[in-house]
Amino acid sequence: MHRPAQRQRQRLTRILVGAAAVPMMLVASGCSSDSGDGSGDDAKKDSGASASSSATEAGSVVKEAAYAKLPEPCKVFSSKTLKEMVPKGTKSSKEGNSGDTATRGSCSWNSLDNNGVDGSQFRWLNVSLLRFESDATRGTGEKLASEYFTKHAEDARSVEGAKDTKSQPLTGMGNEATLVTYDLKKKEGTFKQQTVVTRVENVVVTVDYNGAGLAGDKAPKVADLTKAAEKAAKEAVEAVRTANGVGGGSSAGGGTAPSKSPSPSKSASKSASKSAGQGSDLGKDSGTSTSKSPSKSATKKD
Repeated sequence: MHRPAQRQRQRLTRILVGAAAVPMMLVASGCSSDSGDGSGDDAKKDSGASASSSATEAGSVVKEAAYAKLPEPCKVFSSKTLKEMVPKGTKSSKEGNSGDTATRGSCSWNSLDNNGVDGSQFRWLNVSLLRFESDATRGTGEKLASEYFTKHAEDARSVEGAKDTKSQPLTGMGNEATLVTYDLKKKEGTFKQQTVVTRVENVVVTVDYNGAGLAGDKAPKVADLTKAAEKAAKEAVEAVRTANGVGGGSSAGGGTAPSKSPSPSKSASKSASKSAGQGSDLGKDSGTSTSKSPSKSATKKD
Protein backbone atom coordinates (compact mmCIF):
# COMPACT_ATOMS: atom_id res chain seq x y z
CA MET A 1 0.00 0.00 0.00
CA HIS A 2 2.82 2.34 0.81
CA ARG A 3 5.13 1.41 -2.08
CA PRO A 4 3.22 3.22 -4.87
CA ALA A 5 3.11 6.37 -2.82
CA GLN A 6 6.84 6.08 -2.13
CA ARG A 7 7.62 5.61 -5.83
CA GLN A 8 5.45 8.60 -6.66
CA ARG A 9 7.37 10.78 -4.21
CA GLN A 10 10.70 9.61 -5.68
CA ARG A 11 9.44 10.38 -9.22
CA LEU A 12 8.36 13.89 -8.17
CA THR A 13 11.73 14.54 -6.54
CA ARG A 14 13.54 13.59 -9.76
CA ILE A 15 11.31 15.95 -11.78
CA LEU A 16 11.96 18.90 -9.44
CA VAL A 17 15.70 18.24 -9.47
CA GLY A 18 15.67 18.05 -13.26
CA ALA A 19 13.65 21.25 -13.55
CA ALA A 20 16.03 23.09 -11.24
CA ALA A 21 18.96 21.94 -13.34
CA VAL A 22 17.63 23.68 -16.47
CA PRO A 23 18.16 27.31 -15.35
CA MET A 24 21.49 26.32 -13.88
CA MET A 25 22.52 25.03 -17.30
CA LEU A 26 21.16 28.15 -18.95
CA VAL A 27 23.11 30.34 -16.57
CA ALA A 28 26.23 28.27 -17.17
CA SER A 29 25.60 28.38 -20.89
CA GLY A 30 25.05 32.13 -20.71
CA CYS A 31 28.30 32.63 -18.85
CA SER A 32 30.10 30.45 -21.33
CA SER A 33 28.52 32.34 -24.20
CA ASP A 34 29.44 35.73 -22.68
CA SER A 35 33.04 34.72 -22.27
CA GLY A 36 33.32 33.50 -25.80
CA ASP A 37 31.32 36.09 -27.77
CA GLY A 38 34.17 38.56 -28.02
CA SER A 39 33.35 40.76 -25.04
CA GLY A 40 37.01 40.59 -24.06
CA ASP A 41 37.94 41.61 -27.60
CA ASP A 42 35.51 44.52 -27.37
CA ALA A 43 37.25 45.68 -24.23
CA LYS A 44 40.60 45.48 -26.01
CA LYS A 45 39.14 47.36 -28.98
CA ASP A 46 37.77 50.08 -26.72
CA SER A 47 41.15 50.34 -25.00
CA GLY A 48 42.94 50.50 -28.35
CA ALA A 49 40.53 53.15 -29.68
CA SER A 50 41.07 55.23 -26.56
CA ALA A 51 44.84 54.98 -26.93
CA SER A 52 44.58 55.85 -30.61
CA SER A 53 42.43 58.88 -29.81
CA SER A 54 44.91 60.02 -27.19
CA ALA A 55 47.76 59.59 -29.64
CA THR A 56 45.88 61.66 -32.25
CA GLU A 57 45.24 64.42 -29.78
CA ALA A 58 48.88 64.37 -28.70
CA GLY A 59 49.97 64.50 -32.32
CA SER A 60 47.93 67.67 -32.94
CA VAL A 61 49.66 69.58 -30.15
CA VAL A 62 52.70 71.63 -31.16
CA LYS A 63 55.26 73.30 -28.96
CA GLU A 64 54.26 76.77 -27.88
CA ALA A 65 56.16 79.60 -29.51
CA ALA A 66 59.07 80.96 -27.48
CA TYR A 67 57.93 84.59 -27.39
CA ALA A 68 54.40 85.69 -26.55
CA LYS A 69 54.90 89.46 -26.71
CA LEU A 70 56.27 92.25 -28.86
CA PRO A 71 57.84 95.45 -27.55
CA GLU A 72 56.23 98.79 -28.35
CA PRO A 73 57.69 99.50 -31.80
CA CYS A 74 58.30 103.21 -31.21
CA LYS A 75 60.25 102.39 -28.03
CA VAL A 76 62.53 99.77 -29.57
CA PHE A 77 65.46 102.16 -30.03
CA SER A 78 67.23 104.23 -27.40
CA SER A 79 67.31 107.99 -27.68
CA LYS A 80 71.04 107.75 -28.35
CA THR A 81 70.48 105.45 -31.33
CA LEU A 82 67.79 107.71 -32.75
CA LYS A 83 70.00 110.76 -32.38
CA GLU A 84 72.74 109.03 -34.34
CA MET A 85 70.47 107.71 -37.08
CA VAL A 86 67.85 110.45 -37.47
CA PRO A 87 69.47 113.50 -35.81
CA LYS A 88 66.77 115.92 -36.96
CA GLY A 89 63.91 113.52 -36.39
CA THR A 90 64.27 111.95 -32.96
CA LYS A 91 60.72 113.05 -32.07
CA SER A 92 59.19 112.29 -35.45
CA SER A 93 58.14 108.74 -34.57
CA LYS A 94 54.99 107.55 -36.24
CA GLU A 95 53.54 104.16 -35.37
CA GLY A 96 51.96 102.11 -38.13
CA ASN A 97 48.37 100.99 -37.87
CA SER A 98 47.91 97.48 -36.53
CA GLY A 99 44.80 95.49 -35.82
CA ASP A 100 46.73 93.19 -33.49
CA THR A 101 49.69 94.74 -31.68
CA ALA A 102 50.49 91.38 -30.06
CA THR A 103 51.53 89.92 -33.42
CA ARG A 104 52.64 92.88 -35.55
CA GLY A 105 53.80 96.44 -35.26
CA SER A 106 55.99 99.09 -36.89
CA CYS A 107 57.35 102.57 -36.32
CA SER A 108 59.23 105.04 -38.52
CA TRP A 109 61.27 108.21 -38.13
CA ASN A 110 62.50 110.71 -40.72
CA SER A 111 65.13 113.42 -40.57
CA LEU A 112 65.87 116.30 -42.92
CA ASP A 113 68.89 118.43 -42.18
CA ASN A 114 68.20 121.35 -44.51
CA ASN A 115 71.21 123.51 -45.16
CA GLY A 116 69.57 125.67 -47.79
CA VAL A 117 71.77 126.34 -50.82
CA ASP A 118 74.42 124.06 -49.34
CA GLY A 119 72.15 121.06 -49.74
CA SER A 120 70.46 118.73 -47.30
CA GLN A 121 70.90 115.33 -45.68
CA PHE A 122 67.88 113.07 -45.46
CA ARG A 123 67.51 109.95 -43.31
CA TRP A 124 64.63 107.52 -42.89
CA LEU A 125 64.43 104.72 -40.34
CA ASN A 126 61.77 102.05 -39.96
CA VAL A 127 61.42 99.01 -37.73
CA SER A 128 58.85 96.27 -38.31
CA LEU A 129 58.04 93.39 -35.99
CA LEU A 130 56.08 90.25 -36.83
CA ARG A 131 55.39 87.48 -34.31
CA PHE A 132 54.23 83.99 -35.28
CA GLU A 133 52.19 81.70 -33.05
CA SER A 134 52.39 77.94 -33.23
CA ASP A 135 49.67 76.32 -35.28
CA ALA A 136 48.53 72.71 -34.97
CA THR A 137 48.26 72.26 -38.73
CA ARG A 138 51.10 74.48 -39.96
CA GLY A 139 53.84 73.95 -37.38
CA THR A 140 55.67 75.80 -34.62
CA GLY A 141 55.99 79.55 -34.46
CA GLU A 142 59.74 79.20 -35.01
CA LYS A 143 59.19 77.18 -38.20
CA LEU A 144 56.67 79.67 -39.58
CA ALA A 145 58.93 82.60 -38.71
CA SER A 146 61.90 80.95 -40.43
CA GLU A 147 59.85 80.39 -43.59
CA TYR A 148 58.76 84.01 -43.57
CA PHE A 149 62.32 85.18 -42.94
CA THR A 150 63.57 83.34 -46.03
CA LYS A 151 60.84 84.75 -48.27
CA HIS A 152 61.11 88.23 -46.84
CA ALA A 153 64.88 88.39 -47.33
CA GLU A 154 64.38 87.39 -50.96
CA ASP A 155 61.77 90.13 -51.38
CA ALA A 156 64.27 92.67 -50.05
CA ARG A 157 66.71 91.56 -52.76
CA SER A 158 64.12 91.96 -55.51
CA VAL A 159 63.09 95.60 -55.26
CA GLU A 160 62.04 97.18 -58.53
CA GLY A 161 64.47 99.81 -59.73
CA ALA A 162 67.21 98.84 -57.28
CA LYS A 163 70.77 99.21 -58.50
CA ASP A 164 73.95 97.57 -57.27
CA THR A 165 72.05 95.17 -54.99
CA LYS A 166 74.20 93.25 -52.53
CA SER A 167 73.29 90.71 -49.87
CA GLN A 168 75.18 88.95 -47.10
CA PRO A 169 74.36 86.89 -44.01
CA LEU A 170 74.96 88.43 -40.60
CA THR A 171 75.84 86.89 -37.26
CA GLY A 172 75.46 88.01 -33.66
CA MET A 173 71.78 88.88 -33.81
CA GLY A 174 68.96 86.40 -33.45
CA ASN A 175 68.89 82.95 -35.02
CA GLU A 176 69.43 84.09 -38.61
CA ALA A 177 69.96 87.47 -40.26
CA THR A 178 70.57 89.00 -43.66
CA LEU A 179 71.75 92.42 -44.81
CA VAL A 180 70.59 93.75 -48.18
CA THR A 181 71.90 97.01 -49.65
CA TYR A 182 71.13 98.83 -52.90
CA ASP A 183 70.80 102.25 -54.53
CA LEU A 184 67.43 103.62 -55.50
CA LYS A 185 67.19 106.64 -57.78
CA LYS A 186 64.27 109.02 -57.31
CA LYS A 187 63.56 112.52 -58.54
CA GLU A 188 64.91 113.93 -55.27
CA GLY A 189 68.20 112.06 -55.55
CA THR A 190 69.84 108.66 -55.08
CA PHE A 191 68.92 106.91 -51.88
CA LYS A 192 71.25 104.42 -50.19
CA GLN A 193 69.08 101.66 -48.80
CA GLN A 194 70.02 99.26 -46.00
CA THR A 195 67.64 96.47 -45.00
CA VAL A 196 68.43 94.09 -42.15
CA VAL A 197 66.07 91.13 -41.79
CA THR A 198 66.58 88.97 -38.73
CA ARG A 199 64.71 86.22 -36.92
CA VAL A 200 64.83 85.69 -33.19
CA GLU A 201 62.87 82.52 -32.32
CA ASN A 202 59.30 83.13 -33.56
CA VAL A 203 59.70 86.85 -34.28
CA VAL A 204 60.97 88.43 -37.50
CA VAL A 205 62.48 91.91 -37.11
CA THR A 206 63.18 94.15 -40.10
CA VAL A 207 65.12 97.40 -39.95
CA ASP A 208 65.05 99.65 -43.00
CA TYR A 209 67.41 102.60 -43.09
CA ASN A 210 68.18 104.87 -45.99
CA GLY A 211 69.79 108.20 -46.60
CA ALA A 212 70.51 110.65 -49.39
CA GLY A 213 72.40 113.86 -50.03
CA LEU A 214 69.95 116.30 -51.60
CA ALA A 215 70.24 119.60 -53.44
CA GLY A 216 73.90 119.00 -54.25
CA ASP A 217 74.99 117.68 -50.87
CA LYS A 218 77.22 114.56 -50.85
CA ALA A 219 75.65 111.13 -50.61
CA PRO A 220 76.17 109.41 -47.25
CA LYS A 221 78.74 106.64 -47.04
CA VAL A 222 77.23 103.19 -47.38
CA ALA A 223 79.59 101.80 -44.74
CA ASP A 224 78.30 104.31 -42.18
CA LEU A 225 74.66 103.54 -42.98
CA THR A 226 75.28 99.80 -42.84
CA LYS A 227 77.01 99.99 -39.48
CA ALA A 228 74.13 102.01 -38.05
CA ALA A 229 71.49 99.66 -39.48
CA GLU A 230 73.17 96.57 -38.03
CA LYS A 231 73.47 98.22 -34.63
CA ALA A 232 69.78 99.16 -34.73
CA ALA A 233 68.79 95.60 -35.67
CA LYS A 234 70.69 94.17 -32.70
CA GLU A 235 68.98 96.68 -30.44
CA ALA A 236 65.56 95.71 -31.81
CA VAL A 237 66.28 92.00 -31.26
CA GLU A 238 67.26 92.72 -27.66
CA ALA A 239 64.04 94.69 -27.21
CA VAL A 240 62.04 91.62 -28.28
CA ARG A 241 63.91 89.39 -25.85
CA THR A 242 63.59 91.89 -23.02
CA ALA A 243 59.84 92.24 -23.60
CA ASN A 244 59.59 88.51 -22.98
CA GLY A 245 61.72 88.48 -19.85
CA VAL A 246 64.93 87.30 -21.49
CA GLY A 247 67.04 90.41 -21.17
CA GLY A 248 70.80 90.57 -21.10
CA GLY A 249 73.36 88.29 -22.69
CA SER A 250 73.79 87.44 -26.30
CA SER A 251 70.84 87.68 -28.64
CA ALA A 252 72.08 84.88 -30.86
CA GLY A 253 69.08 82.73 -30.21
CA GLY A 254 70.07 81.84 -26.66
CA GLY A 255 67.45 81.69 -23.94
CA THR A 256 63.74 81.73 -24.46
CA ALA A 257 60.86 82.77 -22.29
CA PRO A 258 57.89 80.56 -21.54
CA SER A 259 55.05 81.49 -23.81
CA LYS A 260 51.80 82.68 -22.30
CA SER A 261 50.07 83.00 -25.61
CA PRO A 262 46.67 81.41 -26.19
CA SER A 263 46.33 77.96 -27.67
CA PRO A 264 47.80 77.62 -31.15
CA SER A 265 46.08 79.77 -33.73
CA LYS A 266 46.54 80.76 -37.33
CA SER A 267 49.78 82.58 -37.89
CA ALA A 268 49.98 86.20 -38.86
CA SER A 269 52.20 85.23 -41.73
CA LYS A 270 49.60 86.04 -44.35
CA SER A 271 50.38 89.71 -43.82
CA ALA A 272 52.49 91.52 -46.40
CA SER A 273 54.75 94.49 -45.95
CA LYS A 274 55.77 97.55 -47.85
CA SER A 275 58.27 99.67 -46.00
CA ALA A 276 61.78 99.76 -47.48
CA GLY A 277 62.58 102.59 -49.82
CA GLN A 278 59.97 104.99 -48.48
CA GLY A 279 62.71 107.41 -47.64
CA SER A 280 62.50 108.62 -51.20
CA ASP A 281 59.22 110.29 -50.29
CA LEU A 282 61.10 112.58 -47.91
CA GLY A 283 59.09 111.34 -44.95
CA LYS A 284 55.68 112.40 -46.24
CA ASP A 285 54.21 108.95 -45.70
CA SER A 286 57.08 107.08 -44.11
CA GLY A 287 55.37 106.96 -40.76
CA THR A 288 52.50 105.03 -42.24
CA SER A 289 54.75 102.13 -43.11
CA THR A 290 52.29 99.35 -42.86
CA SER A 291 52.09 97.42 -39.67
CA LYS A 292 50.75 94.45 -41.56
CA SER A 293 54.24 93.04 -41.24
CA PRO A 294 57.86 93.75 -41.98
CA SER A 295 59.16 95.04 -45.16
CA LYS A 296 58.56 94.55 -48.81
CA SER A 297 59.78 97.76 -50.33
CA ALA A 298 57.30 100.39 -51.32
CA THR A 299 58.84 100.11 -54.71
CA LYS A 300 58.36 96.36 -54.86
CA LYS A 301 56.16 95.06 -57.66
CA ASP A 302 52.65 94.08 -56.55
